[in-house]
Amino acid sequence: MSEVKFETVEQKASYGIGLQMGQQLAGSGLEGLNVDAIAAGIATALTGDMPAIEIDEINNALQELHTRGEAARQELAKVAAADGEAFLTDNALRSEITVLESGLQYEVLTEGTGEVPTSDKQVRVHYHGELTDGTVFDSSVSRGQPAEFPVTGVIQGWVEALQLMPVGSKWKLYIPQDLAYGERGAGAAIPPFAALVFEVELLAIL
Repeated sequence: MSEVKFETVEQKASYGIGLQMGQQLAGSGLEGLNVDAIAAGIATALTGDMPAIEIDEINNALQELHTRGEAARQELAKVAAADGEAFLTDNALRSEITVLESGLQYEVLTEGTGEVPTSDKQVRVHYHGELTDGTVFDSSVSRGQPAEFPVTGVIQGWVEALQLMPVGSKWKLYIPQDLAYGERGAGAAIPPFAALVFEVELLAIL
């Protein structure tokens, strides 16, 4: 890599194309990809040479990697679901925790005295989101910029909690996976079936 120069427009554009392809592959969930083999495949396509491997063999290999990746994702999902359920079961035993019929749990950190938003309102909030192991996946607090959105424009756990919170309140929400992102997860940061923990401060109704 140290011998490659990025001086001309063509070289820089070529590197950018490779970078974009690499980012897409990195997020594909395919494990064990070989960089040299990928580069060889790109070179074959660009030069118009005959593929070094039969197309059927390539397709079979791709299918095998996809199958392995799906199996791995399903296993991770099972672990996440079990971990989340165990976490919430233990958390519900704490005296400061309120458990709602839906399964949503919350802890009042600061009790506000303002108006409670209804489903047709927009709100301004500060929030800090973590997985149950403490991994931070999103935080308006860290960005220093509150978020604004419709009450019904967020995950179900938030929708339910926001309609119980007076303005000025700060609650800690413990959200079961079925009130969060469920089986689909959310990008690389939130795996499927993950329970989530949020500190939410309701700043204003807009």
